Amino acid sequence: MLEHGGRLLRAVQHYGIPREQWLDLSSGIAPWPFPIPPIPTDAWARLPETEDGLEEAARAYYGARQLLPVAGSQAAIQALPLLRAAGRVGVLTPCYAEHPYAWQRAGHQLVELDEAQVEAALDSLDVLVLVNPNNPTGRRVPRERLLGWHARLAARGGWLLVDEAFMDNTPADGVVDCAERPGLIVLRSFGKFFGLAGVRLGFVAAERSLLLRLAELLGPWTVNGPTRVLAQASLADKPVQRMQIERCAAASERLATLLSSNGLAPSGGCDLFQYVRSERAVQLHDFLARRGILVRLFEHPPAVRLGLPECAADEQRLAQALADYQKESA
Repeated sequence: MLEHGGRLLRAVQHYGIPREQWLDLSSGIAPWPFPIPPIPTDAWARLPETEDGLEEAARAYYGARQLLPVAGSQAAIQALPLLRAAGRVGVLTPCYAEHPYAWQRAGHQLVELDEAQVEAALDSLDVLVLVNPNNPTGRRVPRERLLGWHARLAARGGWLLVDEAFMDNTPADGVVDCAERPGLIVLRSFGKFFGLAGVRLGFVAAERSLLLRLAELLGPWTVNGPTRVLAQASLADKPVQRMQIERCAAASERLATLLSSNGLAPSGGCDLFQYVRSERAVQLHDFLARRGILVRLFEHPPAVRLGLPECAADEQRLAQALADYQKESA
């Protein structure tokens, strides 16, 4: 199993700090969950059915012509490499580790690229995979550049796979509205922006023939009934969506300012997290953890990623810990 954020219980055991005393900033998930609607008994008692309103709500929210709900975008990440014969797959790095892992495990040849190398390598690739905004750096590839890359790949039967897990806060930068074009596949994650990662829901937008193949591979009833009810309500809740966008942007800006004022200017980020490259990332991660603050550690390159504090008290707690770290490191 690959390393991920959100593994709070392991930190509890390792550091001997009770769970309720932790401030968990290790995942890029909005700390304000959307309201949970009443779940009718039928949603628990009956097998889930497609086109019960969820697909329609998702198409309207994302602006996609067709899409497939899946049990978290992780399900699609693991399945999509099985729908192509083995080939050369470029991955824009650094990257969410499950992407290269899934393609390599399925027998594809992996080519790690930075953004400056894509143009030269593109015509030798069968698939290009990237996360936009990038996880963990927050770097965004402009929409027109992505569509240009897609056109070159699609002309040879190739794929461009864009994981837009963190795009809800800045939807104008996405390409999900173009995903009916052959060879363009877009993944969207429900849990991060809506603050409901525990429901395990994602969406794949692509041409219809590919969605049918993916649905057949994944099998029936991939998304449970209660999740379908909850997601419909959240996807239609425009006022809370607007509020979420605003409070995430404000909290992310405050977090960036806080980090900068303590000598840890972010190297990147988006409205759901901030990313700090540092040769002392391991020490910073451990220093904060010993104070009950969990952040996400990356080794290559050494960096930490911090999610958004939920409230002023959490921001103050982080501020004090960072000030203490700065003093100790001086």
